[in-house]
Amino acid sequence: MSDYIKDIRSKIGNIPLMLPSVAAVIINGDGELLLQEKTNEPWSLPAGMIELGESPKEAMVREVREETGLVVNPTEVLGVFGGNEFSYTYPNGHQVEYTIILMLCEIVGKSNNKLDPETKSLNYFSKENMPELALPYPVEVLFNKASSVFIK
Repeated sequence: MSDYIKDIRSKIGNIPLMLPSVAAVIINGDGELLLQEKTNEPWSLPAGMIELGESPKEAMVREVREETGLVVNPTEVLGVFGGNEFSYTYPNGHQVEYTIILMLCEIVGKSNNKLDPETKSLNYFSKENMPELALPYPVEVLFNKASSVFIK
């Protein structure tokens, strides 16, 4: 959590807070989606809040690097999602409602940085065997590019 959010939380407590966020769709050569298993939370796309003064693209690159160790180039906006369906309560009681910019990202390298401690594991999943996600991203959007980008 950034100092900015910590300061806001110290004033408002656990009530819902709207947060602008980004989430990455990273597809491997087999058309599988990269998901992050978080400690004490359900599976998720690599994602996070856009910090004060940061562009969505900068936030996407930072969040993916922190959570996966990958360096990515966001190439396309796949959608923008929000509303009640994208409300979430963290184990500590903090409530949020995300407005999420979903971006297709290509891997361009690997980082030497340590992974964020919230990352328990990373795995690629096909559409048929992916676990339930913490937020209800439309599966057809997550896998839409896989068939056109990775034609075998």
